[in-house]
Amino acid sequence: MHMLRSLLFVPGDSEKKLSKSTSTSADALILDLEDSVAPERTSIARSMVAEFLKAHPKRTPQQLWVRINPLQTPEALADLVAVMAGKPDGIMLPKPLNAKHAQQLDHYLSALEIREGLTLGSTRIIPVATEVPGAVFDLSTYAGASPRLLGLTWGAEDLATAIGAASNKDASGEFSFTYKLARSLCLLAAAHAQIQAIDTLSVDFKNFAALALDVQGARKEGFTGKLAIHPDQVEVINQGFTHSAQDIAHAQSIIDAFAKASGAGAVQIDGKMVDKPHLTQALRLIDLFSRKT
Repeated sequence: MHMLRSLLFVPGDSEKKLSKSTSTSADALILDLEDSVAPERTSIARSMVAEFLKAHPKRTPQQLWVRINPLQTPEALADLVAVMAGKPDGIMLPKPLNAKHAQQLDHYLSALEIREGLTLGSTRIIPVATEVPGAVFDLSTYAGASPRLLGLTWGAEDLATAIGAASNKDASGEFSFTYKLARSLCLLAAAHAQIQAIDTLSVDFKNFAALALDVQGARKEGFTGKLAIHPDQVEVINQGFTHSAQDIAHAQSIIDAFAKASGAGAVQIDGKMVDKPHLTQALRLIDLFSRKT
């Protein structure tokens, strides 16, 4: 499965937004049955999402995912039963406490894949791993928890609500320490589990300059994708997480130089010495590029 740079939330009960979403260049659409859907419209949203999935059986290159309700609620299993016949590419899991919830979802998906005649293990999982305060202390548990795990992402809005915070931003408009901590731990947990690290959404969807800076910073830190809440954010995110031909060529030159150096611990590239950590980064970049193409 290709790397996902942009993942666009689409309210599952909006026929207009569902219809328009496929014209975007988002790598994945997240058909939402949770936060963007009023509780009294959940059953309507389930039906609409199920029909939308069935109406779009071809998923190349754009994937169709579904954000279900938390497993702690009775709505979650009903969500899965309703949508799995449409063969979603993956399930976004909100508010998990730890990897046990991902494993529980794995079991549900296996049963439903068998029921629907789908390939066992074909439905992937991305947990929104920091929306519950206690979850932040258990992020390392995702390593090896399920082969279905494609990535980890984090959330600042629900976490602030759960804590009882008036805001998740400081006086400068940046995330305050608690949320920066959750973000960093999510990044480290994804790296530990060897899966994608996906940055959270930027709520100021009209500020493209700020979004571009967010994406640039996230990519430098090691994130490989980002959530979006508006179609206009998608192209900025895609551009920010797409490596240039120059980046790829430089990484390949490092790999080639080490291959010719017969086990040397450092080589010279363009007048600069590079060592084994640079080789590791170059190999990772080429791997990421190959998974995006």
